[in-house]
Amino acid sequence: MKLLMNQLIPVSVVIVARNEENNIGEALESIKDFEDIVVVDSFSEDNTIEMCRKYTSRIYQHEWQGYAKQKQMAVDYATKEWVLILDADERVTPELKKEIIEKITPNSEPQTLPTPYCGFYIPRKNFFLGKWIRHSGWWPDHTLRLFRKDISYVEQREVHEKVVVNGPVGCLKGVLEHYTYRTVSDYIKKMERYSSLAAKEMLIKDKIPSPSLLLFKLVGNPFFTFMKMFFLKQGFRDGIHGFILAVFYSFYTFLKYAKTLEHSTLK
Repeated sequence: MKLLMNQLIPVSVVIVARNEENNIGEALESIKDFEDIVVVDSFSEDNTIEMCRKYTSRIYQHEWQGYAKQKQMAVDYATKEWVLILDADERVTPELKKEIIEKITPNSEPQTLPTPYCGFYIPRKNFFLGKWIRHSGWWPDHTLRLFRKDISYVEQREVHEKVVVNGPVGCLKGVLEHYTYRTVSDYIKKMERYSSLAAKEMLIKDKIPSPSLLLFKLVGNPFFTFMKMFFLKQGFRDGIHGFILAVFYSFYTFLKYAKTLEHSTLK
């Protein structure tokens, strides 16, 4: 590692949050040795802000504008050349932290550029109901989270937002730990929200299939989603967790098209 002992990592870590008191403490603890920590909060009503103040004074409050806009706002507050986007239910592992240092800090002898890349995909280790999901299409779940601020932006869309980097990107080996969906109720709440956003995305971008094709997708796609996750992606190897996950994803697919059908043809 090229940093001196106790020297902070020269990266801005940005988090968007609302009512994340059950998650954000561990997320912040995992990044406490990064030089710049930015939190954009959507007026939390729990102890989120108080917990954040233990790790950073760079806390900004804004009304919720959607995932993409909120994350871009957080990136805009970043002061470092390199930015890492972190969700409140994610943790930076020591191995990932070490690799980030090695990739973005220059060697002392000889003086060379640290990396030819402008961004990096990071594999996520996803946990569902407390279990690491090794199959079901969930591992490795590569997501572009580390990037140079000056040539990157968050693509503006309703759901499944992503970072766009105008330059070459690489892939790291260290992982983010993602503690998503700790309970069945947690998944159902998020499924309701995300299916509405996915339907809105299709409506906004005028990507609505014809009524007959939409009906076919409503009936067929949930079935194909289950078959893909549980059999093709070997979700059965994740046991009962893999089965529940495949059922949930198929129902999410059904809701997405049902809501699109509701707004486009049933009214």
